Amino acid sequence: MATQLALTGTLPSIQRADLAQDSLASYPIPLTQLRVWDALQTNLPGTAAADDLGLIGGTFGSASPAVRTSDAKASTTTQRARLPVPLPPEYVSAQRVRIRLHAGMVTTISDGTATVDVEAYKSDKEAGIGSDLCITAATSINSLTDADRDFDLTASGLVAGDVLDVRITIAITDTATATAVIGQIGSVERLCDIKG
Repeated sequence: MATQLALTGTLPSIQRADLAQDSLASYPIPLTQLRVWDALQTNLPGTAAADDLGLIGGTFGSASPAVRTSDAKASTTTQRARLPVPLPPEYVSAQRVRIRLHAGMVTTISDGTATVDVEAYKSDKEAGIGSDLCITAATSINSLTDADRDFDLTASGLVAGDVLDVRITIAITDTATATAVIGQIGSVERLCDIKG
């Protein structure tokens, strides 16, 4: 075999199916890819408003970007963002897919509830979609310690190259807190089982 390789100068090809599978490989998604949920052609505003989350740039060199709600003290606030999430070429068909948000609260927790939720629909490439693939319920972020919040998707019909239409929602209900009550997402990741 070594003689043959030396003579031909080529290596035997390796099929993707023959590679070891990596479980839930992480693909970070830049926060700048999040868009206004009901106007996908529009970037998130620099300040959350109405039903839209805001993209806060942070001061370069001292604070990283984040996506935040408006101040929800003594109110009920529901704000959203949307993004397309493609599955990579190395994704193994019908294997695990997860959206991970690193999220929590800024300044003060709500005296009621604060949750984050994910909805994910597979595009049929003809401007249509199926049903919501997310099987994880809305999850509490009512803590000043940000943490990973994982949202698993039904993957039975997914293949490499599929594009998921994802909407992220932060909902806060606060009755009487005097200081700022703000929900925050510090990062978004797509995790999936891959070969290659």
